Amino acid sequence: MIVAIDGGVASGKSAVGKRVADALGLPFIDSGLMYRAITRLGGERGIDPHDADALTALARATRIRIDGERVWADGHELTEGIYDTDFADALPLVSATPGVREALVEQQRAMAEHGVVMAGRDIGTVVFPNAEEKFFLVASLAEKVRRRAAQYGRRGEPVDEAAMRKEVELRDRVDSERAVAPLRPAEDALVIDTDNLSLDEVVDTILTDIGDTVGGA
Repeated sequence: MIVAIDGGVASGKSAVGKRVADALGLPFIDSGLMYRAITRLGGERGIDPHDADALTALARATRIRIDGERVWADGHELTEGIYDTDFADALPLVSATPGVREALVEQQRAMAEHGVVMAGRDIGTVVFPNAEEKFFLVASLAEKVRRRAAQYGRRGEPVDEAAMRKEVELRDRVDSERAVAPLRPAEDALVIDTDNLSLDEVVDTILTDIGDTVGGA
């Protein structure tokens, strides 16, 4: 089974995806970690985030492995600092690079050989358009900023809510307006407004929908 969970920044897709994957006994992949990994590697190697050819070559040459919240690139773990704000400005540019997306989509599809719950922004529309189960999570800007601030706080990182609001707005706008694989729900996805739902309630909604689909198949 392939379960696609899409949504914008801080929509809750990663936290929800982990719980859903555990309940179904499937691996969970946060595809966003792959784009963060390429962005970080590009920065460390001095690649201009506007240099599409260099970024594409990097993505094609790098093998990424994801295990929960941990990420490796060619066997080298990049987990620590993967959410650093140092790469916040470059991330939307790298993620919108067609060659990078093509290279990483190929890897993402290979990760689903034995079933997967995958979270991202184009999982149900581009990566797995034929996925059995598709969900799209939405939340208000205020709720997204609150969640992102809480996420940073749990990691002991300083929280600048004004800067965080700007980052969230920028990511969602760039992701929604980019020419390649824009952020949008698949036509057959169940859209879930998570603002007034707890994590458990969102997970239960998804598992109930999957159960109804499987039971009615």
